[in-house]
Amino acid sequence: NAEVNVRQLMDREYVGVSESDDLVDTVEMLLRHEKETAVVQRGNAHVGVLTYEDVLATLVEGPDPGTATVGEAMTESVPTVAPETRLEVAADRMSAQESGRLVVTNGSEPLGVVSERDLLATRSQALESSAETDEVGAVTMSASVGAETGQVGDGYEDQSICEGCGSFSSDLSSFNGQLLCADCRTI
Repeated sequence: NAEVNVRQLMDREYVGVSESDDLVDTVEMLLRHEKETAVVQRGNAHVGVLTYEDVLATLVEGPDPGTATVGEAMTESVPTVAPETRLEVAADRMSAQESGRLVVTNGSEPLGVVSERDLLATRSQALESSAETDEVGAVTMSASVGAETGQVGDGYEDQSICEGCGSFSSDLSSFNGQLLCADCRTI
């Protein structure tokens, strides 16, 4: 939805940690709060993020996780976005910076985190809403076509026109924003 911005979607309850925090304690906190990312802060400013990928890399390559600090495992480059940024702009920035999350900031202070999962959930809801609208339109159209031809009750009320090939079908499904018959869905 072009009207939705990052402020409306962001997770305001992020986990904030410092560089000197113990890595294992931070992972336990992430698990307890069911979060995938910790925002690493120095005072009120963000200086990095700690993700599951960072923790796994530390297990394989880095210092002993039992003695490691968040600062030794974190990713220092933090893609940020302003809270008023539209979702499609945020998705483009996330893609361009090859990041699975953006820290939402108001200047240097973090306000929340928006993830790929958040953006995909919004996209899925928009697609479902569009599919419901298409299906309602198809039912209305099939009933009006049957009424115009005097065929209501003769088996045409459960059919509609495929938006791909134009044929009547009772087996229409929403696919990429169109109502398509089985033949057109396989193409």
